[in-house]
Amino acid sequence: MNKILLFVLVVGLLTVQGCKKEKRLTIAVGGAPSEVEYLERLIGEFEKETGIHVVLRRQPTDTDQRRQELVIALKARERDPDLFLMDVIWVPQFAASGWLEPLDDYARESGVELSSFFRGVVENVDRYDGKLIALPLYVDGGLLYYRKDLLEKFGFSPPSTWDELVRQARKIQKEVRKKNPSFYGFVWQGAQYEGLVCNFLEFAASMGGGLTDSLGRLTIDRPENIRALQFMRDLINRYRISPPNTYTEMREEEVRLFFQRGDALFERNWPYAWKLHQADDSPVRGKVGMSLLPSSTGGRHVSTLGGWHVGISRFADRKKEAWELLKFLVSKEIQKRLLFDLGWNPGRRDVYGDPEVLKEVPQAAVLQSIFEKAIPRPVLPFYTRISEILQKYLNSALSGDMEPDDALKSAQKEAEVVFSLYEKR
Repeated sequence: MNKILLFVLVVGLLTVQGCKKEKRLTIAVGGAPSEVEYLERLIGEFEKETGIHVVLRRQPTDTDQRRQELVIALKARERDPDLFLMDVIWVPQFAASGWLEPLDDYARESGVELSSFFRGVVENVDRYDGKLIALPLYVDGGLLYYRKDLLEKFGFSPPSTWDELVRQARKIQKEVRKKNPSFYGFVWQGAQYEGLVCNFLEFAASMGGGLTDSLGRLTIDRPENIRALQFMRDLINRYRISPPNTYTEMREEEVRLFFQRGDALFERNWPYAWKLHQADDSPVRGKVGMSLLPSSTGGRHVSTLGGWHVGISRFADRKKEAWELLKFLVSKEIQKRLLFDLGWNPGRRDVYGDPEVLKEVPQAAVLQSIFEKAIPRPVLPFYTRISEILQKYLNSALSGDMEPDDALKSAQKEAEVVFSLYEKR
């Protein structure tokens, strides 16, 4: 054989082998820069422990852009990223599209105890057609913040029912307004976006309603839901304990800032607000408590489930290594660190009873009870389209452009069209 040809073949073979050797595990991560940088450091530790080289693919901060980037890669069946984070409402769509690797065998062979996680979260979100397809990296849920100093001053305990909340809010609002005319009894998310659907689901489910039945059929137009939507509108127009701009401007941060200025008695928000309320420069520092959201009389306390889950691409070429990283991220020790350093609420139930956690995060017991009662938004592959429809009609009812019963009838009708189109696929 020609020496030059032999040399070329040998170099080519070495290059191919080198490429194979250098092939790295890829994880797609987005969020705030500080969060991504923290995860990068954790992954560096994982690399040292395992010898598995990892490439962290930074995604946009915007959630919709992150989703679109992943959808494009998965539709094209690209091998990278091997694993990625998913908003809780993406999981059903990704699973129904056949994009997620089943994890049952990996979990069983690794001895991962699923009982260590919140059962409702795993069973309602992380399973699809009976198969485990993701695990929760961290969980979220709606809760009630309250001014404990004002409740104590007027002789009240945190409200257990919506009727109690209205009664307490009206009395205290009337008194506080003598010095602060901008004060309101209750602030919550009512603008036309996903947060409005989360709030509506909490009101509706606490009154016996919901968006689907046990068979997965849409039940938007039902008496309990109409009652819930009417109550939401009454908070603004009848009881006047929620500000008029609730349906135009109130999202998470607007609500959080309103309460944190000292201008509200009650606030519906997510756990992230706790640290900000307790910051050194917060006017309400040391004056805030948290509890379950109220129920209707005889109803149940409900929280809309939020959070992010981690799954492995079905098209990944480093699935075993991807599982090792996934297992690392949801391990008890890493979940504790994510709680302490980022304020991310663990997806593992067993973290909340840890003595170190109870000492550092005294509200952990309350958070655990909230997450145990959390319910997911409808587990439907086309949920995002249903949400868009709901947002439009819920907001129209709050603004007074439509009556609650007409709004939900229209939402049901439009949503059923989407449902039927999906069933025909």
